[in-house]
Amino acid sequence: MSRISRPLPFRATAHLLFFLLLFALAAPQIGPDRAVAAPAVPPHGFVGVCSAILYDLDNDAILFEQNADEHIPPASLTKVLSMFLALDHISAGHAAFDSVVPVSRAAARTGGSRMGLRNREQVPLEELLMGMAVSSGNDASMAVAEFVGGSAPSFVNMMNAKARMLGMRDSRFRNPHGLPAQGQYTTARDMLTLARAYLRAYPWALKFHNTHVLNHQGRVTWNKNPLLGQYPGADGLKTGWVNASGYNLIFTASRGDKRLLAVILGAPDVRVRGTEACRLLDAGFQVCGNQAVSVAAALTQMPQENYRLDLRKTAHEAGRQYAQAQPEARKQAKHGSQNKYAKNKKHKNRKAVKQRVSRPQHSRQAAQNSRPRAS
Repeated sequence: MSRISRPLPFRATAHLLFFLLLFALAAPQIGPDRAVAAPAVPPHGFVGVCSAILYDLDNDAILFEQNADEHIPPASLTKVLSMFLALDHISAGHAAFDSVVPVSRAAARTGGSRMGLRNREQVPLEELLMGMAVSSGNDASMAVAEFVGGSAPSFVNMMNAKARMLGMRDSRFRNPHGLPAQGQYTTARDMLTLARAYLRAYPWALKFHNTHVLNHQGRVTWNKNPLLGQYPGADGLKTGWVNASGYNLIFTASRGDKRLLAVILGAPDVRVRGTEACRLLDAGFQVCGNQAVSVAAALTQMPQENYRLDLRKTAHEAGRQYAQAQPEARKQAKHGSQNKYAKNKKHKNRKAVKQRVSRPQHSRQAAQNSRPRAS
């Protein structure tokens, strides 16, 4: 016989509805890592992104800015600051590029984009830096943070201290890789400040950022910078994306004796990010060459439809490298399995021989113990 539940009294029902209403009102504030939309693009902006800034590195002059002080999550642009601290660590003599970094379980299990590290793996510091720049490896960032700072929280404190020292007044960092975290934000202006100081301190660090493909232990990853190999003179720096930031990019290019540096935050998709980066650089070089009175004026003469980037270019390069690496990887895997089989077989044989040898000894000892002894 089924039980029929009695309806709640009116007062209890009213209380329940009241608490549900409070929960619904509080729900948007619960969970700092919830998926949220990318920042809005200004309706009358010159570029189709939320925030942008363009800088003439040689003349120390800002050529263009749009909404450059908007607070936006940095996403993987955070890794530029982490790499900066790692290079400072090396420069101070506390480590070397060939220093071996142990990979912890926490680092190996870091999610998001990865270079493919494994727990207890020993990796040279230089390779981890390459993984941060090319693969945008969150696992590499965590391993470097633990190595340089002693722990991830200590390293984050170093990051914020470095940001303050550089004059990044509108930035706050909560982790070494840029994965979503409550209270983590930056601005295009601050990212420009960071990138400018980074390139002035370590101009040769562009070797990490203009590498197209990385193969770590058979895991092939590629650089997501859409300008590499497509925009003349482009040679870095870093991409980034999380839901709340949209598509971010720090980028630089040289033409003759001129070098431009720029930041885009909050592009709605990868194609717009690449297109607007090209337009900004073209407009900037026109101004530097006295071919336009301003970047804004030049941009009005550069329709987005004129730009066609192959957004899969470095991915195709990675595919070709992976295909070439596969036969050797299979060969190494085959030899590795054969060696492991031989080692296991040898171990089993030794164990069997040891058991056969030990049995007669036990038997002889038992016989001796059973003989009558003289009194």
